[in-house]
Amino acid sequence: MGKRILVQRRGRGGSQFRARKVGKIAPASYPLFPLDETHQAIVEDIVHERGRQAPLARLRFDDGTVAYLPAVVGLERGAIVHMGPDAPLANGNVLPLWRIPEGTFISNIERSIADGGELVRTPGGSAVVLTQAQNSVIVKLPSGRTLELDRRSRATIGVIAGGGKEEKPFLKAGNRWHLLRAKGRKYPLVRGVAMTTVYHPFGGGRHQHPGHPTTVSRNAPPGAKVGNIASRKTGRGGVRGK
Repeated sequence: MGKRILVQRRGRGGSQFRARKVGKIAPASYPLFPLDETHQAIVEDIVHERGRQAPLARLRFDDGTVAYLPAVVGLERGAIVHMGPDAPLANGNVLPLWRIPEGTFISNIERSIADGGELVRTPGGSAVVLTQAQNSVIVKLPSGRTLELDRRSRATIGVIAGGGKEEKPFLKAGNRWHLLRAKGRKYPLVRGVAMTTVYHPFGGGRHQHPGHPTTVSRNAPPGAKVGNIASRKTGRGGVRGK
């Protein structure tokens, strides 16, 4: 009888594989104001949250509400931010998509109305408003994909700060371990062919070769569901499929 592989143990959801809550501040999302109201806020501070590479801006609105949003380039402490349909078109302000002209760089976009912002939140990320339709707005994401969104969805004017974060080398494996530990990700990664047979289906053998196809069925049992899962194409062309 073999041993449970790491994929099975992580899938159980034990505490050793979860992202730590220590150092987490608050969800970074838009406050639930009525869509037809415009509010003003002051940037109290620019803070760092554990496991998040982009800095957060702590905003205090005119009604006392405190919210944390991903900071954009050029936003600083003491700046005034407006949120709503009557907000001016300025860096850091939050407006509905129908109020943003074509060609404007935006970030922290709501996929659906009042979800708080789900798209384009990574450091240095920005999307572009392509076309204003009658009931929707077409946005070009950083990946090049175009997405049709509701015209009432909100977005922030500007580019997410911290764009050069990934260009800085870690220099030590411990630094990378702490970063991925905060995100609940596995590190370091070990190749399955480098393990023994009891630890991985690809393990065993002198030449570190799986010895059988690495594409498995979508309905494979957990102990064998490793490698290219239900892939339609493998090789130099890349793995394609759903």
